[in-house]
Amino acid sequence: MIRVALLISAAAAMGIAAPAEAAGPSDPQIAHIAYTAGSLDIAAAKQALKMSRNRAVRSFAQEMVRDHQAVNAKALALVKKLHVTPQANDTSASLTKAAAAERAKLAKLRGAAFDREYMSNEVAYHKTVNGALSSTLIPSAKNAELKALLDTGLTLFKEHQAHAEHVAAGLK
Repeated sequence: MIRVALLISAAAAMGIAAPAEAAGPSDPQIAHIAYTAGSLDIAAAKQALKMSRNRAVRSFAQEMVRDHQAVNAKALALVKKLHVTPQANDTSASLTKAAAAERAKLAKLRGAAFDREYMSNEVAYHKTVNGALSSTLIPSAKNAELKALLDTGLTLFKEHQAHAEHVAAGLK
């Protein structure tokens, strides 16, 4: 199941196994990971808005677009203010690859099957990203403003996870 592969690859990637990153990712890498994760969820939500007719699923997807675009805009403003260039890394690449596979899988589904898979993936995705924020990204962030933005994002994304779980439970 792609969702499980996403969890495994993202969880492994969030551990960032490269020796140079043993102490955790750098702030430029964290910025790239966070922005990538948000962008991927925006893309998934836009796919849901095109394919779903379920009111609850569409409302959730609209929330994902709105909230992740807002957080990504704040992240871009922060990296510009700090004169930091986000640095591509294995974690971002792994997330992107897994998300592309999930979007391809979702593209083949219709109706309730699409809605269930999309929402199930959103639950798993938010659990993975929230876990990475808590255990790796926030503790590794050196810049106080970046850490504060990540903390704010984590609070919001925990709400997203709870909302996704609620919508998913209503689809069964």
